[in-house]
Amino acid sequence: MPRDKAPIPRTLRTPAQLEAAGLVRPDALPELERVAESFAVAVTPAMAELIDPTDPADPIARQFVPTGAELDVRPEEMDDPIGDDPHSPVKGIVHRYRDRLLLKPVHACPVYCRFCFRREMVGPGSEALTTAELDAALAYIADHEEVWEVVLTGGDPLVLSPRRLGEIVRRLNDIPHVGIVRFHTRVPVVDPDRVTAEMVDALKGGRAATWVMLHSNHWREITDQARTAIGRLVDAGIPMLAQTVLLKGVNDDAATLTRTFRALVQARVKPHYLHHGDLAKGTAQFRTSVAEGRALMRELRGDVSGLCQPTYVLDIPGGHGKVPLTPDYLEPGAEPDAWTVTDPRGGRHPYRG
Repeated sequence: MPRDKAPIPRTLRTPAQLEAAGLVRPDALPELERVAESFAVAVTPAMAELIDPTDPADPIARQFVPTGAELDVRPEEMDDPIGDDPHSPVKGIVHRYRDRLLLKPVHACPVYCRFCFRREMVGPGSEALTTAELDAALAYIADHEEVWEVVLTGGDPLVLSPRRLGEIVRRLNDIPHVGIVRFHTRVPVVDPDRVTAEMVDALKGGRAATWVMLHSNHWREITDQARTAIGRLVDAGIPMLAQTVLLKGVNDDAATLTRTFRALVQARVKPHYLHHGDLAKGTAQFRTSVAEGRALMRELRGDVSGLCQPTYVLDIPGGHGKVPLTPDYLEPGAEPDAWTVTDPRGGRHPYRG
């Protein structure tokens, strides 16, 4: 979206920088400084240029620009809402599921989402794993032959240099039982220039397959530059999925979700998960109800291509894993093998089988 001010040359990291760029009001600065004391701030030029500062409901600003609402911390909100810590046997590893685990080599991101479920753990000054810590994490993976998939997350692993990324991918490829190396990232949409040919070469595995899971929440994030970055990955043979967070005031209506999922599919990225909002501190402003999310998924089912249908999931607080929150379409009948099936428009039909 066009802006009246000059282009923004660098990532905005303080409330004062946001104010100078015209993204927050001067009278909001004292409150936003309090927010920044607890939660990291960063808005890349690619995202700042998309924000319409005249629109108080701008969905890009809502995701990245801090507000005083983040100071409202509810009793049910937690430092570690999805329970990473109890499943972290070695620094940098979260092993919640038998055949896959998280490897978190870095806790920095190019942007800091205001709804982030790891917002207590990420930010400037959050260290990357040292050489010894990375060695220990990779040794853990090598020692656990049940681990088939390694998910690199953090933070955003694509903030690492291509040299460092390539080293990690090579070392994972040297572990015989690792079959998939998956990267979770926001970089192709929030900092697309970072996706260079050198980075793509670093991500490509050898024996193990590389997948990229893109985090994108709104169709306006899928700019021409983002499509170019995604194209570099997909054209290199790296398949891509997407995860989206259901966010009040950003994408909590069927029209926005439809347009977002269609934009992803047109960019050759398959929507995989629609996450229900986590109970992270200061994020109540973003959370919908489960009932609202289920109703949206039912609305999408009827008239939107199956390619655009993610699974609506909840990461159960306390580290118990993800479960689908899918609407119900099937009810048992009075007799064996008798069912009633509800179609996407609410019609009910008998079925035997």
